[in-house]
Amino acid sequence: QVQLVESGGGLVQAGGSLRLSCATSGRTFSNYAMGWFRQAPGKEREFVAGISRSGGMTTYGASVRGRFTISRDNAKITVYLQMNSLKPGDTAVYYCAADSSRSWNERPRSTRSAFNYWGQGTQVAVST
Repeated sequence: QVQLVESGGGLVQAGGSLRLSCATSGRTFSNYAMGWFRQAPGKEREFVAGISRSGGMTTYGASVRGRFTISRDNAKITVYLQMNSLKPGDTAVYYCAADSSRSWNERPRSTRSAFNYWGQGTQVAVST
């Protein structure tokens, strides 16, 4: 089992950047593919980005591709989401999630049901 704690959210102006971090507990972080999701008020939770256990495979939601970058540091048992060129439409609670079903370099999945463990979320607000 793994526990996830997100940090790095906040208020930023449109066009700015933020880096979210997701710290994990336990010594089995490298057993999990990791993902970021977000949920805006009144909307479904949306896939943002995913990264394989090795870190060598990534996938992105269409709305963030080219602006956001997911990465992981298995030694620091942390996954990151670098968010650039932020827009008001990026405003949401961002959640970190872990998927235990992937092999080492298998492409991460992008459906909510694929992820076993979730953090509590961190708020990101982008102003005009």
